[in-house]
Amino acid sequence: MTKNEIADVLEEIGTLLELKGENPFKVRAYQAGARALEAIEDAELTRLIAEEQLKTVKGIGDALSQKITELHTTGKLEFFEKLKASIEPGLAEMLQIPGLGPKKIRALHDKLGIASIAALTKACHDGTVAALDGFGEKTQEKILAGIKNREAYGKRHLWWDAWEIATPIVAGLRQLPGVSQAESAGSLRRGLETVGDLDFIVAAGDVAPVVAWFTGQPHVKEVTASGETKASVRFESGLQADLRIVPEEQFAFALHHFTGSKDHNVQLRQRALGRGLSLSEWGLVPAEGEGTAKEKAEALKSAKGGKLKIKNETELFAALGLHFIPPELREGLGEIEAAEKGELPRLVELGDLRGAFHNHTTASDGRNTLAEMTAAAEALGWEYLGIADHSKSSFQANGLSEERLLKQVAEIHALNASKKFKTHVFTGVECDILPDGRLDYEDAVLAKLDYVVASVHNAFTQDEATMTARIICAIEHPRTTMLGHLTGRLLLRREGYRVDAVKVIDAAIAHGVVIELNASPWRLDMDWRHWRKAAERGLVCSVNPDAHETAGLEQVRAGMNSARKGWLTKDNVLNTRTLAAVRKKLSR
Repeated sequence: MTKNEIADVLEEIGTLLELKGENPFKVRAYQAGARALEAIEDAELTRLIAEEQLKTVKGIGDALSQKITELHTTGKLEFFEKLKASIEPGLAEMLQIPGLGPKKIRALHDKLGIASIAALTKACHDGTVAALDGFGEKTQEKILAGIKNREAYGKRHLWWDAWEIATPIVAGLRQLPGVSQAESAGSLRRGLETVGDLDFIVAAGDVAPVVAWFTGQPHVKEVTASGETKASVRFESGLQADLRIVPEEQFAFALHHFTGSKDHNVQLRQRALGRGLSLSEWGLVPAEGEGTAKEKAEALKSAKGGKLKIKNETELFAALGLHFIPPELREGLGEIEAAEKGELPRLVELGDLRGAFHNHTTASDGRNTLAEMTAAAEALGWEYLGIADHSKSSFQANGLSEERLLKQVAEIHALNASKKFKTHVFTGVECDILPDGRLDYEDAVLAKLDYVVASVHNAFTQDEATMTARIICAIEHPRTTMLGHLTGRLLLRREGYRVDAVKVIDAAIAHGVVIELNASPWRLDMDWRHWRKAAERGLVCSVNPDAHETAGLEQVRAGMNSARKGWLTKDNVLNTRTLAAVRKKLSR
């Protein structure tokens, strides 16, 4: 296990111990151990374990040293497995309710005997939760709202989580004997920020081995259907996946149909009808005549001796007088008209990115050091990396005082001067926008940085007019380079605060401020639905991972989906520019 994976285990142990009502000092020991691990590098951890020197690290005693060594060496910890088994499942499940932590769950269990979400819901409706010391009416209302949101959000999954499950499955399907083509479809292929379920389309002659392989995948909790050409499974995460196996000549049509969206498909079918054709998952056939679309497609195949007329989606669109429409644009929002006129943009691609600006280190709430983050950026082939740790008002994120920030600036300058890495590191900060719109540092401090990402991290309940004015005030500050996560939303967890996006975009354009597309799979903010019009008016985007660890840098992939859905090109995105061009931009 890596140090961050071990730290996750220690954090979870602390949470579970708190649920059990263990001594607070014991709970804090595991939390402190997690923090201590994050402050050292993976290579250093390996050395300390090999030399049996781990307990020399502040915050790691004998007991923790043994557990960390066991996790690092074997990837497992018997103590952790037994602890998980000792917790009532309903209590752990209640941790998924926003705003409900271990202490409150323990109180609900000890004083009211609540051990499940169903029992908690009933107790809230009965008013017994509000009557409990330390809770009250407002807490009860928040718990009920959290339960309701959990139910609604539970039907969707983050794109990133779905993609991590789908990617090895597609790769495995393509390697099976007899499979000529395999792709994922649906909202995953269109790059929507959340996914309801997975769809896999496979071209194969021999169906049975494909179905057997698919239903036998690791982490499949239940096989809900298994037929001659279809199979459905549900994974342990709750995500459902459907497999459809079609003849090769039907593959392009099935892939297009099951990619969607519904609006896009309806519009394309209407276009086909206008040409005397019927488009469906079965094929493109004459609209006139007897029989279903499937029967007509089979008749057409027989008449042509089984030869493929339309081999792929490019040819499918061409048959309807259109240029190829990338899956991300298939939302029924003018893409067909643009494809007809040859006006679809050349969308930005992952390989176009040369770096990113919104990233954190262990100096604030990150989990990897400056050197580790830079090494990871270099491994990705990035020319530059921006470090933007939290500012002093973000106490919850170990925000940097002026002194600590300037110390980090010096460290970054020294790192660049050492030529240890090919990747250049820019000095920055994620500066809190205070409730009145002021920035968290004085101008003299901000002037020592290469750039400033201004973000809202508190006072989310301000009304729309106040929040909008607050953000615009920060945009108007001459030291603000870019605006971070416009709405502060956390997908499937928390709605964004109320803000007039159009007015904020207007202000950013007027003052030459970049707005980020925060690529964290939990955020994807500013929403892709705003980007097309904003970019047409000159707004510049920066696709930033908001990475808090080295692995987080790769999550720019999720942000690129949203950038493409927003019709953005390479020219619209700041971090597709060369190091020299970015230096010139920031110097202004």
